[in-house]
Amino acid sequence: MATTTSPVETPLMKQYNAIKAKHPGALLLFRVGDFYETFGQDAVAASKVLDIVLTKRGNGSASETELAGFPHHSLDTYLPKLVRAGHRVAICDQLEDPRSVKGIVKRGVTELVTPGLSFNDNVLDRKQNNFLASLFKTKDSCGVAFLDVSTGEFYAAQGSENYVLKLIQGFAPSEIIYSKSSKAHFENLFRDEYSVYALDEWVYAFDFAYEKLTQQFKTASVKGFGIEGMGEAVIAAGAILHYLEDTEHKDTSHIASISRIDEDKFVWLDKFTIRNLEIVHAQQEGGVPLIDILDRTLTPMGSRQLRKWMILPLKEKAAIDERLAVVENFFNDTSLADALTEPLKQIFDLERLISKVAVNRINPREMLQLKRSLRCIQPIKQALEKQDSPVLKKLGDQLDPCEILLDKIERELREDAPLNIHQGGLIKEGIDTELDELQKIAFSGKDYLLQIQKREVERTGINSLKISYNKVFGYYLEVSNANKDKVPNDWIRKQTLVNAERYITEELKVYEEKILHAEDKLGVIEQRIFTALIQSAMDFIPKIQQDARVLAQLDCLLSFAIIAKANRYVKPEINESLVLNITAGRHPVIEKQLPVGESYVPNDILLDSDKEQLLIITGPNMAGKSALLRQTALIVLMAQMGSFVPAQAAEVGIVDKVFTRVGASDNLSRGESTFMVEMTETASILNNLSDRSLILMDEIGRGTSTYDGVSIAWAIVEYLHNHKDCRPKTLFATHYHELNQLAEDLVRVRNFNVSVKEVGDRIIFMRKLKEGGSEHSFGIHVAQLAGMPNKVVLRANEILHFLEKDKHKNEQRKKIQEMPKPTPQMSLFASDPRFTEIQELLGKVDINTVSPVEALLKLNEVIIALNKK
Repeated sequence: MATTTSPVETPLMKQYNAIKAKHPGALLLFRVGDFYETFGQDAVAASKVLDIVLTKRGNGSASETELAGFPHHSLDTYLPKLVRAGHRVAICDQLEDPRSVKGIVKRGVTELVTPGLSFNDNVLDRKQNNFLASLFKTKDSCGVAFLDVSTGEFYAAQGSENYVLKLIQGFAPSEIIYSKSSKAHFENLFRDEYSVYALDEWVYAFDFAYEKLTQQFKTASVKGFGIEGMGEAVIAAGAILHYLEDTEHKDTSHIASISRIDEDKFVWLDKFTIRNLEIVHAQQEGGVPLIDILDRTLTPMGSRQLRKWMILPLKEKAAIDERLAVVENFFNDTSLADALTEPLKQIFDLERLISKVAVNRINPREMLQLKRSLRCIQPIKQALEKQDSPVLKKLGDQLDPCEILLDKIERELREDAPLNIHQGGLIKEGIDTELDELQKIAFSGKDYLLQIQKREVERTGINSLKISYNKVFGYYLEVSNANKDKVPNDWIRKQTLVNAERYITEELKVYEEKILHAEDKLGVIEQRIFTALIQSAMDFIPKIQQDARVLAQLDCLLSFAIIAKANRYVKPEINESLVLNITAGRHPVIEKQLPVGESYVPNDILLDSDKEQLLIITGPNMAGKSALLRQTALIVLMAQMGSFVPAQAAEVGIVDKVFTRVGASDNLSRGESTFMVEMTETASILNNLSDRSLILMDEIGRGTSTYDGVSIAWAIVEYLHNHKDCRPKTLFATHYHELNQLAEDLVRVRNFNVSVKEVGDRIIFMRKLKEGGSEHSFGIHVAQLAGMPNKVVLRANEILHFLEKDKHKNEQRKKIQEMPKPTPQMSLFASDPRFTEIQELLGKVDINTVSPVEALLKLNEVIIALNKK
C-alpha cells in the first residue's frame, strides 16, 4: 500500500508561516538577506500590483510555493504601490545581525502599514491629510473619530448617521475601521468607496476606550477635550488607539490631544451639497473644484488646513470676523504680505517632520529641513509682533522658534549630511573628541595609502600600479601581467585575474585594519549622536506642533488675500440678520475658466426670510440658472470660511445649513433611478430645515412625468413657504413655468427669470437675472444649438405651435388658477374639550418609527377619549 508524506517544512518557512499566522489579513514582506520576499498568495498579489517576476520555490516538489521579491533598498518604491492598491502590508525585518547568528535569524513584524496608517512620503499626499476613521453605531447615535498619524491630528464627533456620513465624505479617510458587529451595515453603506477593516467587538467597549484615551493623554478624564459626554465618539476614538498598537505603531507621543468637531460651530453641509457644489472634488473628470481656485498656500500644512476649513465653514460671527480682519490686513498691507511670503515659501512640512521625530523615523536630511523651517519662524514672528492688529499680535505670540533646538541642530549636523544614517559624514567636527580622532585616522589613513602607492611606483617602476579595495580581500595592489616580473619578493600574491595579479603587503594590512576599525567605530558614534539629537527634538514636539498650526492658519489667510487681490474679491459683511444680499455676484470657478476676453455676467441676489424668502427662477437650459444657484451658495460658504468673495458687495446673514439639489446624479449601480436619488436628496432637505438654512433646488421633478413633476415641485414650494417653524431662504430654479402662479398666492415668493434675447429664430443667452416669470423654455432652440437634425427641429416647432394655441393656453391657465389652495384641516373637535387630550396623545407619536401594534393601541386610546362624555 503506497504511503504519502507531507512536505517537509524548512526552518525558514516554518518561521514565515508562524509570523504570517499572526497577520492573516496582511500581505507579508519577509526580509531574507538583501531582499523582501513574498510567498504563496501574497506573492501572486504582489507580482500583479508591482509588476515583478513570479517564480516558484521547490519547483515540482510537494512543498512548491509561489515566490516574488524585490531588493530591500527598493522598499520606498514598492510599498506605496501596495498600499495604494488597498493592501495592508506587514513589514517583517531581521531583528539581529545574520553574521553573528548560527542558524535561523530572528525576525519580527516591525510595522504594519495600512492605507490609513503611513509615514512614507511616497504614500502620503503633501496637500491632503491621510485620515484613518473609526466608526461606532448604536440605535440612536453614531460616533466617529479621525486620526492622521503622520501629523498627530485627532478629531472626534457624534451625531446622527447622516451627520457622521457627511463628515466621512468631507474628511475623505483613506481607511475606515469599525466593529465586526456592524460589518454588514457599513459594508453595504460604503460598498467599494473606502478601504475598510473590521475589529473584534470587545475593542468597541466604553470602559476600554476611555482608559485608552486617558492613558494616551496622561489625564484623569477627557473633560478637557470636550468629549466627556460623547460615549459613541469616545468609543470610536479609543478603538483607533488600540488599532495603532495592533499595527505596531507604538511611538505615539505626537498624538497629544483630541479635538471635538462641534456641530454647533460649523455650517451643516450634507454629503449631497459637498458633492454638488464641487467644494473639494470635481464631479466630472477634468472639472475644477473650488479648492483649486482658493488654494494659493505656500506650505503643506496650510494646504491641508484650507481643505478642513472648506468642509467646515464657521457659523460664529466673531470667529468669521477674526479671519476676515487678518485677510483684510494682508490685502491692504502689501509689505506685510511680502514679509510673510518669503519665509513661508522656505518652510517644509513641520507637522509631518516633527511626527517623524516622535516615532524615531526622521533621517538626517529631514532633520536639516526641520532646522531650516525653524529658522524661518523668527522673521514671521517679528513681522506679526510689529502689527497693531490684536489678532496678528496673538498669532505672533503663539509662535516659538525653538532656538535651543535650532542651535543644537545647527551646531551638530553637517549641511551636506546624507539621506541615510548609515552612510556616514553626519556630524560636524568639534562635537565629539573620539569621533574627531577616528575621522583623522580614516581620512589621513586613506591619504597614507596614496603615499604607499606613490612610493611603490617609484620603487618598482610600475607606473600603472594602483591600490584598490573590495570586501573579500580588503586593500590590494593590482599589477598588469606585462609588469608582473617587476613585482618585489616581499609582496604576497592574493588573486590571479585574466590580465592582472593582485598582491598585498604587511604595511597595507596594518593600515587597512586601522582604517576599517575607525570607519566602523565612526558609524557607531555618529548614530549615537544623531539618536541623541532626535531625543532632544522630542522635547519640542508640542511647541513645533503649535507652530505648525499657527503657520497653517497664516498661510490660509494669506492665500485668501492673494486670491482676493488677483480676482477682485470684496470683504463680505457678516451679521446675525436673516438677509442675504449679494450685489454683482460671480461664480468663482466659472469666471476663471472663461475664454480670454470673455467676462462673467454678474447678478444680484436678495433673499430675505421676511419679505423675499423664495425666488422661483425660470429660463431655458444653458441660460445659467444652475451657475447662479451654485455661485450664491459658494459666495456664502467662502464668506463664512473667512474669505473675501467674488462680488461687488455682499451682506451675509449667517447661514447654519446649506442644502443643494442640483444636477442629475444617478446611482444606478445601487439600483436607484435619477428620480429616486432626486427625491432622497430632497427629503433630506425637507426633514432638516432651520430658520437660517439656504436651500438651492434645481429642476425638481424633472425625473418623472410632467404632471407628477409639477405637482411635486408645487407642493415643495408651498411646504417651504408655509413651514410652521422656519422660513429657509430658497432659490428654486425650474422649467415648470406653471410655478410662477405661486407668487400670486404666497406672499414671500418672487418670480425671476434668466433672460434671453430672441433674434429671428435664434436666441442669445444674456445670463442676466431679471424680475418676472418666463413664458417659454426655448427647448427647441437649445436642441438646434446642440446640432439636432434640422428635420427634427422643424417638426418639433410645428408641434409646439399647435400645443400653444390660445385655446390650450387659456385652458391651462384656468386650470392653474383653479388649483386647490393649501388650507389647514378644520378640526371636528375645535370646540370640544376632548380635542386637547387627543391632540396630546397624537403629538407624542412618531409615525416614522411606530409599529403596527403600537398604532392600533394608540388608536384605541383615541377611541376611548372620544367616547368620554
